[in-house]
Amino acid sequence: MCYGFVMTHPNGFHPLPADLLFYASPPHACSYLPGREAATLFADPQRAMTPALYSALSDYGFRRSGDYVYRPRCAACHACKPCRIPVNKFVPDRSQRRIWNRNLDLTVQIMPPDTEGTYFDLYRRYLSTRHTDGAMDSDDREQYRRFLTSSWSDSWFVLFRLGQRVVAVAVVDVLTQGLSAVYTFFDPTEEKRSLGTMAILWQIEQAKRMGLPYLYLGFYIEESRKMSYKNRFHPLELFQGGKWVVHHTDSRQNP
Repeated sequence: MCYGFVMTHPNGFHPLPADLLFYASPPHACSYLPGREAATLFADPQRAMTPALYSALSDYGFRRSGDYVYRPRCAACHACKPCRIPVNKFVPDRSQRRIWNRNLDLTVQIMPPDTEGTYFDLYRRYLSTRHTDGAMDSDDREQYRRFLTSSWSDSWFVLFRLGQRVVAVAVVDVLTQGLSAVYTFFDPTEEKRSLGTMAILWQIEQAKRMGLPYLYLGFYIEESRKMSYKNRFHPLELFQGGKWVVHHTDSRQNP
């Protein structure tokens, strides 16, 4: 189904082109909440996407997967909420400070997108231990490339090295108003390092260094255990009711 509507843009939002079309997918099984039906809204895949247009769409909660830009549009459920961190207001808790200090022996290198599949084996080992439900194909090198890279985005592969060994890779998009955390995968034998959290902490600091106000973390679903780690970053803003609002929670811990 095609939608030819114009989204309102509150103060501070980038306006969208009036002729930008959106397409809704047919209903399908939700990959996060069992027993629920989901649908997805895509920005017109035939229209030339650019980093600037993607930045504007990010204001409205859209996300990139490969070349496609999308957000959930479910008829009977509004559990998926786009989320972001205002980086200059972020204060790490005690656990996050420990994770940062635990990883001070890592070196970080920003690289171009991995279109050759250089880090595919690490990605495959990560999926084999972290996504055992088979939702993602760990043996398809082309799927890896289609998912993580795109023909139009301003993207990085951020390598975290322990000596010469790459132990984690964070895929990051550069937006006009921030960074967008696309995906992170890491060596499952280094679980004690909490490399997923470390990658987010690094992206927060990198956004600050670049003078960018936000780090976009994709979608937050309060009922999903897979999304619970995002609730540890404060303040967390959610896009709901056509605006970004602070997510108030008492789940912050200082173990």
